[in-house]
Amino acid sequence: MTETNHARLSDLIIGHPEVTSFAELEKLVAHAGESGIMHLEFDLKPDFRDTPKKWEWLLEAAFTRGLRYE
Repeated sequence: MTETNHARLSDLIIGHPEVTSFAELEKLVAHAGESGIMHLEFDLKPDFRDTPKKWEWLLEAAFTRGLRYE
C-alpha cells in the first residue's frame, strides 16, 4: 500500500501474500478503506478460485463500508 490516499488493488495483493482467497481480499480491502485510502484502483482481476463474476462491485462495497462490511 502506498503512503498516499490512493492505492492499486495489485499493490494490496502483492503486499499481502498471506491473502489466498477472495473472501480474505474483501477483508483486506475493507481495512484499506478504514485506513484513510480515499481511492482504490481496480487495475487487475483477482486470480483466486473463489473470485465471483461481480468482484468489482463486491470490492467497492467492502472498500466503501470499511470494517462495517464484515
